Amino acid sequence: MDYFLFLEDILQTSKPKEKIEKFEVFYNNFLNGNYFMSDSYIPYEFTNPSYHSFLEIVKPTALPVIKNFKSIEGKKYLVHTILHIEYSAIDLALDAALRYKDMPKKYYEDWLEVASDEIRHFLILEELLSEVGGVYGEFPVHKNLFEAMEQTPEFLRRMAAVPRYLEANGLDQNPKIMQKLNSNRDEFNNKFLKALQIILDEEVDHVKKGDTWFKYECDRLNLEPESTYLQIIEEVFPGSTKRKMDLNFNARKEAGFSCNELKFLSKKEDCN
Repeated sequence: MDYFLFLEDILQTSKPKEKIEKFEVFYNNFLNGNYFMSDSYIPYEFTNPSYHSFLEIVKPTALPVIKNFKSIEGKKYLVHTILHIEYSAIDLALDAALRYKDMPKKYYEDWLEVASDEIRHFLILEELLSEVGGVYGEFPVHKNLFEAMEQTPEFLRRMAAVPRYLEANGLDQNPKIMQKLNSNRDEFNNKFLKALQIILDEEVDHVKKGDTWFKYECDRLNLEPESTYLQIIEEVFPGSTKRKMDLNFNARKEAGFSCNELKFLSKKEDCN
């Protein structure tokens, strides 16, 4: 199996079912060592997200505003929103495993494991969505995660901006959603809460993987990690270091964030 060409084809595959089936074949071959990595491979430049052919893509400001998450429509929209994040995260993990050549084998193992996790999360949420009569593509979506991928072709910037910023933000937001669902418990929300807890627990590990490889590259380039991280995220997400962030301190510490980083981002005097 040609590792890069097979993976590139998976990343370009649009529909979830086909993408997941292809990944299962690829991942089985990878885990069994049935692959080779061509020295001549040149990473493909993606100009559109893989889902552009079947989803309506709009600006974030044009997305529907649904505040009543007790209604069926509200439940569908909330699950759909998180489902799209997970589908986008599959592509982000696949691209990380595809784009960067000559890395230690552990690097490719890590990001393919992340892709496998994101696929499992997607399938759990897709089943939940079907329980309330919803389908993926029923609502418009944004492409913020794809745009972050486009803006960070360089390895160091990718590790800082995607796992260590965007996914880390998910560690902050997930408990807030869970808190809202906890205040409106019903059979569906109980299932939703279990799914979100699985995602939260495993996303900590994803951020930690990003933290490991970000620091790996900082060490290789003789860069100081904390100041380098803040510089990169301010460049990729202007204003991100200026605002006061409401952080999940425990999850971020477990994922590798330092006390200094947490204090700076939260604008607090301690990190407890």
